[in-house]
Amino acid sequence: MNKTQPLHTRIQPADRMTGLPAQFFAGLVRKANAQAAKGRDVINLGQGNPDQPTPSHIVAKLQAEAPNPAYHKYPPFSGFAFLKEAVAKRYKEDYNVDLDPETEVAILFGGKTGLIEISQCLLNPGDIALVPDPGYPDYWSGVALAGGRMEYMPLKADNAFLPDYGAVAPAIADLAKLMFINYPNNPTGAVADDSFYADTVAFAAKHNIVVASDFAYGALGFDGNQPVSFLQTPGAKEVGVEFYTLSKTYNMAGWRVGFALGNKEVVGLINLIQDHYYCSLFGGIQAAAAEALTGPQDCVAQLRQTYENRRNALFGALGEIGWQADKPGGSFFCWLPVPKGHTSASFADLVLEQADVVVAPGIGFGTHGEGYVRLGLLASEERLIEAANRIGRLGLFR
Repeated sequence: MNKTQPLHTRIQPADRMTGLPAQFFAGLVRKANAQAAKGRDVINLGQGNPDQPTPSHIVAKLQAEAPNPAYHKYPPFSGFAFLKEAVAKRYKEDYNVDLDPETEVAILFGGKTGLIEISQCLLNPGDIALVPDPGYPDYWSGVALAGGRMEYMPLKADNAFLPDYGAVAPAIADLAKLMFINYPNNPTGAVADDSFYADTVAFAAKHNIVVASDFAYGALGFDGNQPVSFLQTPGAKEVGVEFYTLSKTYNMAGWRVGFALGNKEVVGLINLIQDHYYCSLFGGIQAAAAEALTGPQDCVAQLRQTYENRRNALFGALGEIGWQADKPGGSFFCWLPVPKGHTSASFADLVLEQADVVVAPGIGFGTHGEGYVRLGLLASEERLIEAANRIGRLGLFR
């Protein structure tokens, strides 16, 4: 009697799946977890996950609204009007930017979602997107999913980690359809001023490029300086959109609330693609997000001060061990040069294995990230100082 052979379907992934870039942070997490599994006291400064809780008045709003049966049904596909009105109000108060809530605001499942969707909305296979190098790796993911190709804009210390538009070949600029910018910057902590955004608008208008401004760290400027929004620039809404998220401003990373703001056509395309993917956020979360945006903002000022205090404590300790670097002007990241004789990856491995400190190697953010590591200000001042002291005991900076 013949035994029945088990059935097996050979799974053939679509080309778009095999063409995705490697998920850089997944490998970083695995290494950190492996070290912690040995019973080591690991200080993880390698990721961008806020370590503080969501402010209590926002949590209370969700608790109050969760039982509302109106929110137990499907929400409107593009989200509730009250949330779009809330983010428009916040932009008016913080940046004096006028936004039409109905046509110039799209609600996102976190800013990351929109940063990936915009490539799918605008790029055909083979189309060019300009991306910063170093930059947030999920820009690459969106371009890859759309079948586009990337041309890199180097971010160098001698240009304050801003792209040099004059260095973009005119033939490439004329072919490009999309461009990502991000200030305050991940990973470098650099900030941009009015003149940079004026240059950005002029460059985009000349070459017919859509600008995607990633403003995830817009609330986190240091030394009394408020970061500039791309949308404050005359003509910005004619050439692009800005992506904003509640993840960093209000410690709501797990709530997944973000926005695309600005150009009506691009906002419309994002709403259209999301009609096919989702049915918007749970209404209780939308109500809590509106409370975050329209309620008391002292929690934002306190958070900003917390990160600034941590930055100052860390750099004081770095100075003591001889690790010299410029302080970041914004975000909650520090961009630090590796010691001579090391690559960013070899140095990151060394400090994990011998100092139990996790840092992100710069090469994970692009070719021009080589020679640096990124540290997050996502631990207490005491733990940041301890991390610096542990690294200092390796004797690499003397």
